[in-house]
Amino acid sequence: MHCSSPKMVCETKIVADEHEAIAGTKKDSIIVSSAQMWTSSSPSPSALESKVEKRDQVFIREFERSDHKEVRRIFTEGIMERIPNSVFRGLKQQIRTQFIYAFLTVMCYVMTKSLTLTFSTPFILMGARYYYSRKVILNYLDCALHTDMADIESYYMKPTGSCFWVAVLQGQVVGIVAAQGREDNNTMELRRMSVDSHFRGKGIAKALGRRVLEFAMLNNYSAVVLGTTAVKMAAHKLYESLGFWRVGDTEDYSLPGMTRSPLERLFFQIRYSRYRLQLHEE
Repeated sequence: MHCSSPKMVCETKIVADEHEAIAGTKKDSIIVSSAQMWTSSSPSPSALESKVEKRDQVFIREFERSDHKEVRRIFTEGIMERIPNSVFRGLKQQIRTQFIYAFLTVMCYVMTKSLTLTFSTPFILMGARYYYSRKVILNYLDCALHTDMADIESYYMKPTGSCFWVAVLQGQVVGIVAAQGREDNNTMELRRMSVDSHFRGKGIAKALGRRVLEFAMLNNYSAVVLGTTAVKMAAHKLYESLGFWRVGDTEDYSLPGMTRSPLERLFFQIRYSRYRLQLHEE
């Protein structure tokens, strides 16, 4: 299987709320110690409330080698969620595919005159759609896990103008995001954003996105770009809430690892959306 360079962005579906606190900066991650939380040995009610608030605070820091296992887990789980979303949610966006499946169902009845087979046809088509969606997405996941996600330090931590962050909540890595600089056009690409499904709705995705924007501004990039094949609208609303504008769509996008065989094209289609946030004029 041919695995192309990981320039393709894979954005996991994210549900995000407002969360203003973003602790930590590039090369300067802030960790609040217990000495900063309390000022006396007998905690007052307000101090106890502060303790709970600090415990629920999300910290964004740079990737460390010890994070690799959790980072791969979060990324893999996020990609695996795409299989049912592509099969069912994705079909709602593909009017042409709906007509093709309806036509095949009608033709089944015309040719066989069998009601049983005709009623079975939609289930057979959806089963094939699930099989090919799973096959394509697993191939894409394998490509990612053997390229940039296999060596995060080389791809993101060592090159100037790139970085990889993790979101930490209660001592646990719960979210990831990467930024990759492009010297040819002075833009930064937001990549690999994903949040643990058990910790969504806490503003973690928005905090990660803001960290990338801060990093881009500090490094004088003219714009931040991203591409996503996310089906859920929550991910698209997140990008728009961060200030991104959708600048284009590709309806029949080819993921790395696709063979583009006739059956694969019939049962797997995905839309690729491109976003851009202009920071300053070039």
